[in-house]
Amino acid sequence: MVTEQGDVALLNDPVAQRLLNAPLLARLAYNWHDGTPRVVPIWFHWTGEEIVMGGPPDAPKVDALREHPDIAITIDDDHWPYKVLLVRGRANVEVVDGITPEYKESARKHFGEEQGTAWVSQVGQTVSQMSRIAVRPTWVAILDFETRFPSALAKRMGASST
Repeated sequence: MVTEQGDVALLNDPVAQRLLNAPLLARLAYNWHDGTPRVVPIWFHWTGEEIVMGGPPDAPKVDALREHPDIAITIDDDHWPYKVLLVRGRANVEVVDGITPEYKESARKHFGEEQGTAWVSQVGQTVSQMSRIAVRPTWVAILDFETRFPSALAKRMGASST
């Protein structure tokens, strides 16, 4: 039986797992204080339950996420057939002392062990605290352009959709 789009069980799909563990950027969509949309590219780490991002506590998005915690995230690759993971959830923001473990893991994922450790050390010299932005997915969809397509295209093809 095929897991329906929207079901968080899709996080166990091989496409989702590959995207969650690849050195890709997430695109975090949220609402600004005036309600207008914003999208920012950001590193992330998948804990197996949460997508965790980090940044300085005074980053403009931090207060906006506290005010409007409902978010959307996409993680996608850039070669055909495109693979896209779509996630919705609520951002939980907390300020922690030092660098979050998840930020350290995302630096290693993007740069490799040695350069990632050096990057974290450099960042640690500029910030004494970090915002930990954790999102527990409540809705998940996958587009793989092989078996799962955007809904309007799928309707015309008679295939699966979001």
